[in-house]
Amino acid sequence: MRRVLIAGGSGQIGSALISSAPPEYEIYAPNSSRLDIRDAESVANTFARFQPELVINAAAYTAVDKAETERELAFAINAAGAGHLARSCQVQQTPLLHVSTDYVFDGANASGYHEEDQPNPLNVYGASKLEGERQVIGAGTPYLILRVSWVFSSVGTNFVKTMLRLANGEVVRVVDDQVGTPCAAADIAESLWRCASRPELREGGRLFHYSSQPPTTWFGFANAIFEDAAKLGMLARAPRVEPISTDQYPTSARRPSNSILDSSRFQEYLGAQPPDWRASLLRVLGALDEKQGRQGTA
Repeated sequence: MRRVLIAGGSGQIGSALISSAPPEYEIYAPNSSRLDIRDAESVANTFARFQPELVINAAAYTAVDKAETERELAFAINAAGAGHLARSCQVQQTPLLHVSTDYVFDGANASGYHEEDQPNPLNVYGASKLEGERQVIGAGTPYLILRVSWVFSSVGTNFVKTMLRLANGEVVRVVDDQVGTPCAAADIAESLWRCASRPELREGGRLFHYSSQPPTTWFGFANAIFEDAAKLGMLARAPRVEPISTDQYPTSARRPSNSILDSSRFQEYLGAQPPDWRASLLRVLGALDEKQGRQGTA
């Protein structure tokens, strides 16, 4: 069996990776007390004990607004942590799959972003993730960096769960001038596992954009969440969603107005079509509904 080390196994993508791991892989996904990627010695010790043949870094500091006042912590995890993993991989030329973000871009490109477009993050979170990419690229180990956007799942903190929490109100106000593509953690995990099986992963480095279809706004995403949740009987009645501008919803961190990542290069690499996030949303809502049902009968 091929030994795979997953950093960030308790997060959205990490949890999806663990639950969907193919049977030919031996998975080690230690919690942060056993693997602290901020600490180079902790990373080196983990590599010595487990001796991974593949590493997937799904660990990240993702509190976008809090990062503005917790810059040191964001960079310790997203930048230095990625570097520690990459340099430990370099010793045995262990391939590294590294998850990054659309927030490395400023959103000024109205047609969306290709891999060769110049990053220009607007916030600390994006800057820390961009530095993490640079650490991975500079380490000299085989790597594949996958930039993703608007991640959602049935675990952790995300927009879907936030909207469901707000669903008891009469009106929910949601930003309608930021465009992107919601991406289900399970779909991202499936793509990462497909990448893991590619023999060329052991050679050189690759940077890809991952995206689902079709593009939408946070307002459009919210409407879909409430519509589907009502169909599933999770809501007695869907609230009215009021579109607002970014200026009407000030946040500590600036967000890109256009987060669309062109994934055509990655889809060609995998020989696959981008998934439909609406179908994935139904599956996530179904999983949340099942969780609520179990809790209600406990």
